[in-house]
Amino acid sequence: MSAEADSHYMDLAVAQAEAVRRYTAPNPWVGCVIVCRTGEVYTGATEPPGGRHAEIVALNGAERAGVDLTGATLYSTLEPCSHHGRTGPCTQAILRTPITRVVIGTMDPDEKVAGSGAAALRAAGLSVDVGIEASTVQQQLRPYLHHRRTGRPFVVLKMAATLDGRIAAADGSSRWITSEAARHRVHELRADSQAVCTGAGTIRADDPELTVRHVNGPDPRRVVLGHAPAGAKVLPCLEWTGPLPDLLERLGSEGVLQLLVEAGPTVAGSFHRERLVDQYVLHLAPALAGSECPSLLAQSTTLTIAELWRGRITHTSMLGPDLEVILEPFAPDGP
Repeated sequence: MSAEADSHYMDLAVAQAEAVRRYTAPNPWVGCVIVCRTGEVYTGATEPPGGRHAEIVALNGAERAGVDLTGATLYSTLEPCSHHGRTGPCTQAILRTPITRVVIGTMDPDEKVAGSGAAALRAAGLSVDVGIEASTVQQQLRPYLHHRRTGRPFVVLKMAATLDGRIAAADGSSRWITSEAARHRVHELRADSQAVCTGAGTIRADDPELTVRHVNGPDPRRVVLGHAPAGAKVLPCLEWTGPLPDLLERLGSEGVLQLLVEAGPTVAGSFHRERLVDQYVLHLAPALAGSECPSLLAQSTTLTIAELWRGRITHTSMLGPDLEVILEPFAPDGP
């Protein structure tokens, strides 16, 4: 295969994974493509927990078609597993076929895999290439990769504000600062997350459901910092009064790969001050409110310009009349 063909088929595998993004956790969303020497192409994606991995789905499709896999190439966005879990090792399934080459988007940091899958394939004489479209795959699998490396969920803090950074009017009213298109985007973020966190103050003020209604996808688990009042729409939920790092440890141990923080300035400020946010999603409305209105982050005072928190803008897009800005901290070894 040429480098151009490798990129093409890995992109096809990425598309397969994207279609199941919301349904595989705590397993990673993986896509697989098998390309036969005679040109036939078979695809697969990870099934919900307990189901088949992407490689097995693609292999089963090729087997049903009765195609000859001699000399075929298998593309997988993530390193094939080599251990027994709810399903058998994908590496063994591959080795039972006459496939001769495996192309991997990125390696799996899970301690049960961590290079052993690629090593098993190479030991059996297969050609294994790693890193095709790696940046695209790593971005797609970012919550999973973060979870496996840290044991904690990838934390996304979503905030909506005016252009001068105000989240409500002086009387406290905030519905709606941003547009329907921005609210639709929030439901996408909820569907992409296995849990959503807010504060008891937000529950008392707005009584949100924190469910997915405007897009296809499962409802996230709901977490309230403090206690939700009786009859609140968010119930049932996990009510948490301990330290935030302990909450992340607990959620990570329970298979939450991504946590969406969707709260007011007190909770947002707490996550920010403790440097627990991996990605800030800011929805900015073309409006100005003035200094008497509440701001994005409570109790996050910067005394000198040298102490100013700085990150990097990784993406911007328009949501109807509003601007979405995705902001991320610098890596530990970054600027």
